[in-house]
Amino acid sequence: MKLIGSLTSPYVRKVRVVLAEKKIECEFELDSPWVPGSNVANVNPLGKIPVLVFDDDTVLFDSRVICEYLDNAAPNNKLLPVPNRERTEVKRWEALADGVCDAASLVFLEGKRPEARQSAEWIARQQDKVLRGLEYMARELGDNPWCMGTHFTFADVCAGCVLGYVAFRFPEIDWRASHARLAQLYDKLMQRPAFAETTPRE
Repeated sequence: MKLIGSLTSPYVRKVRVVLAEKKIECEFELDSPWVPGSNVANVNPLGKIPVLVFDDDTVLFDSRVICEYLDNAAPNNKLLPVPNRERTEVKRWEALADGVCDAASLVFLEGKRPEARQSAEWIARQQDKVLRGLEYMARELGDNPWCMGTHFTFADVCAGCVLGYVAFRFPEIDWRASHARLAQLYDKLMQRPAFAETTPRE
């Protein structure tokens, strides 16, 4: 089994964290659709990472699909509850985190375009989504030690990956000062090898 992705993508990091938490062995192949000569589009018709390639060359794409498969593939360290209200709440955290990642990624990509072709209005709109998403996350976390209350779940994986991405790409967004509880959550997550070993880097 092989995971294709980059060291900077929060979606790839989400899968890598799940692999580590579940103690699943998996080859990691560095590739990105944004680099010359990328092979990503040849394995994923959508041209996106992460991509999980099985030994028979069957592929899974989209981090949500991959993570759910991995959690079900091994019985240890379950991250997603059985289908019930709690599972829906965990998936809601994932939708929120992915939405913030989507908006943050769009801001980053827009910033790489020639300045004359950048849309300040578009950037501001996406930045607003990021800020509102972080505020919502902080409000939902409240005084809980973990996103779902008293225990570590896939919701924390998702929250940690988006917080790490925003810190990596947008250090000017001082969410630590604005949301101390999110900062405490991320610091606690970074004590786990699965997070410490997947910190975004170029």
